Formats: sequence, C-alpha cells, structure tokens
Amino acid sequence: MFELLCEAVRWVDDEPWPGVVEAQFTDAAGRCWSLVDKAPIFAAMGELGPDSAYPVEVTVACVVAEGHGLLENDEVVTVSTSPHGVMTPCGREEFSVRWDQLIR
Repeated sequence: MFELLCEAVRWVDDEPWPGVVEAQFTDAAGRCWSLVDKAPIFAAMGELGPDSAYPVEVTVACVVAEGHGLLENDEVVTVSTSPHGVMTPCGREEFSVRWDQLIR
C-alpha cells in the first residue's frame, strides 16, 4: 500500500469523535481536491486537533490502480483512496497523481 501526500488545511468538526479534518492535494492536471474524514485517517499518531496550526503535511492510504503506473519511471499514476473509504465530498476516490506524490 502507498500513502498519498496531502495537506490538512482545517479542522472541520469535533463530531463524530475523534474529530473531522479537511485535507487537500493537487492532482497531476493541477486540480485541487479535498478529502474530509476523521483525523486519524490522515494522522495516525493523533497529532491533528482543533488547535493545530494548519496547514499540516499528512498522508492518506491509497492503492495504485492495476495496470496504471506500476513502474517508478512513469510520471503519472492512477490511485484510489478507497483502502479506508476516503473520498471527496462528491464521492470520487480515484485520481491521477504524480509518482513523487506517493510514499511507500
């Protein structure tokens, strides 16, 4: 599994516990996407909270779509943020991103 680099940009709400954060990233075409989910999805160590100094660099688990960008010399890969059910407010979970936006 891979991690997609994002930036937590704001604390959305305290409910449901343990709180909700908005994270953003820019895809390979330059479009900015927002992902809104529970804070631990983006920061497993619990470092995000309502009083955190945003923006904060975070990651979200993702998988590389089969047959798309499986080699590191590919510049753009298709990923899905579905491993933990993370998606945009409009329900999108598949994105084309630059390989250098991913960490293992």
